[in-house]
Amino acid sequence: MERGLRFFRGLGGVLLLALGPLAGPVLAADTIALRFEVYGVAGLHVLTLKSNIDESANRYAITVDYATTGMAGVFVDVKTRAQVRGRLSATAAQPEAFRKDTHRNEKDRHNQLDYRPDGTVEGGTTPPEPVPAAAARQTVDNLTAYFMLERQLARTGSCTLAVPVYDGQYRYDLYFSDAGTKTLPSSGGQKFAGATTACRMTRRNMANSADSEQDEGAKQGTIWYAKLIPGDLMVPVRMELETQIGGVTAYLAELHGRGVDLKLME
Repeated sequence: MERGLRFFRGLGGVLLLALGPLAGPVLAADTIALRFEVYGVAGLHVLTLKSNIDESANRYAITVDYATTGMAGVFVDVKTRAQVRGRLSATAAQPEAFRKDTHRNEKDRHNQLDYRPDGTVEGGTTPPEPVPAAAARQTVDNLTAYFMLERQLARTGSCTLAVPVYDGQYRYDLYFSDAGTKTLPSSGGQKFAGATTACRMTRRNMANSADSEQDEGAKQGTIWYAKLIPGDLMVPVRMELETQIGGVTAYLAELHGRGVDLKLME
């Protein structure tokens, strides 16, 4: 049970990172709403993730909700909501406030961070897991890290990016690199086939971290992005992640926003 709990904690965290931005009942004019379905070993349906990205001329807000589902939810009950808001420029995204609330098998954790203009970060996690202030300086949250990648990819066509991340609990670096272009065929029940750009992701934890749980979940993987909406974002359509107990695959199931309505899976 504990191994499974840690796996879903790690997997959920990675998906929170990699899928970036829950669709509310009413969407703003420039809201992008997405739903992803995630499958693990032997095709087991393990997670459903929903996300919103809202943009204006110089502001952004991202909300992510995910929960274990099917048989996975019977053994490990995980529900998480993460939110960030921040400032935008033509080439940068800077978080101002990040919140994450997780309920996991009758235990709750709350992360709360404020990112200051001078690069300092205030806040942390409850129950506490302290990170040195110097290590958190000039970091961003995990949602913003992938938002930065998706905007850069739309703007330049390149995945190459290194981002220092602090989410209130863990401090790590995310490295992205180009993995080529590919025409993906339909797969796994997803009705998507088309041209994509692949980005390779690698996560490196702080060398001085004493928390063994930080090493659980996926440390690397490949994300395939496609130009499915107009504007300044590429959209992840498929992910393959390497974890301690095998590979998992995430599929874009639904997308709404900027005049586009797609349903790629039930």
